[in-house]
Amino acid sequence: MTVVRLQENAPWAEHELTSGQAAALAAAELVRIAPGPRPGLWRLRDNGLIGAARIGPRHDPVEVRVRPKTPIDRLLFLLGYARQPRGWRQNTVDAGERPDLVPALAHAFARSAERALRQGVLLGYREREVALPVVRGRIRMVDQVRRRHGLPLPVEVRYDDYTVDIAENQLLLAAAHRLLRLPGVPAGTRKLLRHLLLRLDDVTRLVPGRPLPDWTPSRLNTRYHTALGLAGLVLRGASYELDDGTTVRVDGLMLEMWRVFEDFVCVALAEALRPYGGTVKLQDKRHHLDRAHRVRLQPDLVLNSADGRPVTVVDAKYKTGKTPQEDLYQVLAYCTAMRLHRAYLVYAAKTETHTHTITGTDDLQIVETALDLSSTPDALCTQVAALAHRIAFEAETLPPVSSWPNG
Repeated sequence: MTVVRLQENAPWAEHELTSGQAAALAAAELVRIAPGPRPGLWRLRDNGLIGAARIGPRHDPVEVRVRPKTPIDRLLFLLGYARQPRGWRQNTVDAGERPDLVPALAHAFARSAERALRQGVLLGYREREVALPVVRGRIRMVDQVRRRHGLPLPVEVRYDDYTVDIAENQLLLAAAHRLLRLPGVPAGTRKLLRHLLLRLDDVTRLVPGRPLPDWTPSRLNTRYHTALGLAGLVLRGASYELDDGTTVRVDGLMLEMWRVFEDFVCVALAEALRPYGGTVKLQDKRHHLDRAHRVRLQPDLVLNSADGRPVTVVDAKYKTGKTPQEDLYQVLAYCTAMRLHRAYLVYAAKTETHTHTITGTDDLQIVETALDLSSTPDALCTQVAALAHRIAFEAETLPPVSSWPNG
């Protein structure tokens, strides 16, 4: 097996690959690949994904490991702000001293699951529909008539069973099985994961490819929250969707950093804006660029006034360096459609930031700003809070929305 190690945003690197391995990498689009200076030598670099994956034919696989440029503890902090947050934040996650994503995530999950099960495996009620020789719970009369044709036994019943076979434990079990199949998980972590399998021996394994079961955060499953948040992250990384809509399943875990950053900015900024009033919409699809509603807009974050009118818009970009003009055109389209006076572009890092006053408008401004991902979690939260304060303060000083354009 060939192992390819890459660094996020690093220059092209040359690696020896067979034609089958190169074809598998090109088809999966997990990395960028180009022919090298001679046959058998290929040039590789990351494609916006981090993590590890093993792809290609069984007899000749290639293992790709992409190390993030963001420190693992910062990355797990960012991942705690998923678009649908379910129970965990970085201060409860122990990644250990591991620089790569998969070993760190596996260690964090194993430790959090171990803590969750320290008080015993969680039990809960689960509805069951079975045929029994005795009546338990309620008789399913329609099924009894349809399946038993008048016979009294067995009885088709529905009842609530107090069991360990609940969604929370099923998710932990599925995540442990998946991590044991991933490349790069250390032996010590594998031992913890195998011990977790023994603790959950009476839990039903999930069927691959089917939707994950839902769970609801509550006082009873509080000790599971961190482990379940990490389990969801592990299980969501089981496939990679290509631009044409097809899905490639890979034996690994790869994350899109632009999506991680966008989720962090949107969720953290929405939380920081809440005390200032108004409402925040994430990925708001109600707006269109044209009057015929053929061109839909989907800004990352829209701040609305108390009466529901858009006040300002924010778009997150996982980019560094010089601002691409298309970013400015994109938020200008948002402002034109929603008749706004202010928009914000939030980048992962920039050496310079600018405020652009747009020609031909009534003081429309597009503000560039950045968050320093190398900062500590507390410092990052402070940066987000400062940005929220600026957005809320400037929103109060803006002229009425109806004054631009065309009065």
